Amino acid sequence: MDTLFFDSDDLGLTEDFLSRAYARMRIGSGGPEAGRARVSRAAMPSVTVDELDLGFEMSYSVTPLGRICLCLVHEGTIRDHAFGGVEDSFGPGDVVSFAPPELPYSGRVCAARYNITMLDTDLLSQVAATAPGRRPGPVRLTGHRPHSPAAAVQLRQTVGYIRDHVLAAPGIAEQPLVASTAAQHLAAGVLAAFPNTALTEPTATDRNDARPATLRRALAYIDDHAAEPVTVADIAAAAHVTVRALQYVFRRHLDTTPLAHLRRVRLAHAHDELRATNPLDGTTVTDVAARWGFFHPGRFATLYRSAYGRPPHRTLAG
Repeated sequence: MDTLFFDSDDLGLTEDFLSRAYARMRIGSGGPEAGRARVSRAAMPSVTVDELDLGFEMSYSVTPLGRICLCLVHEGTIRDHAFGGVEDSFGPGDVVSFAPPELPYSGRVCAARYNITMLDTDLLSQVAATAPGRRPGPVRLTGHRPHSPAAAVQLRQTVGYIRDHVLAAPGIAEQPLVASTAAQHLAAGVLAAFPNTALTEPTATDRNDARPATLRRALAYIDDHAAEPVTVADIAAAAHVTVRALQYVFRRHLDTTPLAHLRRVRLAHAHDELRATNPLDGTTVTDVAARWGFFHPGRFATLYRSAYGRPPHRTLAG
């Protein structure tokens, strides 16, 4: 996991730092003196989560980021934010997508404290599929605001969950399965919140592909690769079907999802490891859970108790 922290009241240093941390930009103070800028970042592969506190009014003009950039405003306002013919302003409680990855944007930060969460565009394609006839390419967001207040709240909670329970825990985000699972969790949250080009309902071809042989290929792939970072797209490719068909075959035959089944398989591996581990060697339940992609100890304990009838620490204790 990568981290950084910036704290300065020098406008030139702030501009240089923001240009290196995000994309080339020009900033200008709204007053005769620049205030203090504080930025902290925690990052894992494909995802960065930043907290910014700019104690002054600042204009900005940013070149395309090439990534999905979410903004969650805590305090203050971001005004006159413009990209591609769209102009909007954001205040406390708002969560937005700043601009399509390929477009520049500009606006003003007015003494604001806010969160910037960035993720690679291909993460969306790993958990969804494009509509028939659409040119190959990443799934795209078609609106910069969530489609409902409830969707906005859910996305804020998802970002907070990753910030507070994955990136804030030393060593947890470095576990490959944790990083992969958390990134897919965030991508799914983005798709659930914003209008986009993904198609989730199965087509006639997808339904025809939802056969027992497809399910067997998918289950075999999951069993063989449970210890590796695995996406829904990986499982679909191994089963020779689309993501939609994969989701449908699991729902039709097992009444579950591919990732839910993968989680159960990993839980079983964690159970086996807990049984085989000598507690005197210093290994903890949190260590084992993280190795198998469970980044929230409380959630892992709940799942484990439901599956095995006792808390995981009792299994570790032998």
